[in-house]
Amino acid sequence: MNILRWSNWKEPVSTLIALGVPGLVLLVAVEIAGVSGAAAIVAGLASLGGPLGMVGGFITLGLLVLVGKKIGEYGFDRLFSKVLKGVRDSGKTKKQIFEEVDSYKIPERMKRALREWVEEFWNQSKE
Repeated sequence: MNILRWSNWKEPVSTLIALGVPGLVLLVAVEIAGVSGAAAIVAGLASLGGPLGMVGGFITLGLLVLVGKKIGEYGFDRLFSKVLKGVRDSGKTKKQIFEEVDSYKIPERMKRALREWVEEFWNQSKE
């Protein structure tokens, strides 16, 4: 089975696109955790719980499982680029994405990483 076919990407990309910029945040949270599999999920929950704490983190657990699995299958770069394309195609500008990221109560390290990846993939995601 060819995992690079678009039909295999539709579900995770559509889910993350539906989340918009938070979908990008979720991808980055799992990626910068520096671990994979279940450890990535735990680290992502810890950083994304926000004002709801672990309850907020548990709410995203199902999505984190899907995202972690799909990053493992397809790679972060390809998944991030496709989600960013969907967010951009929905009408968000790079400036709006940066403003939304800056408004989140997430670690500065994650904000920097998001800004860097949006910059890096912005032109690639137009293809």
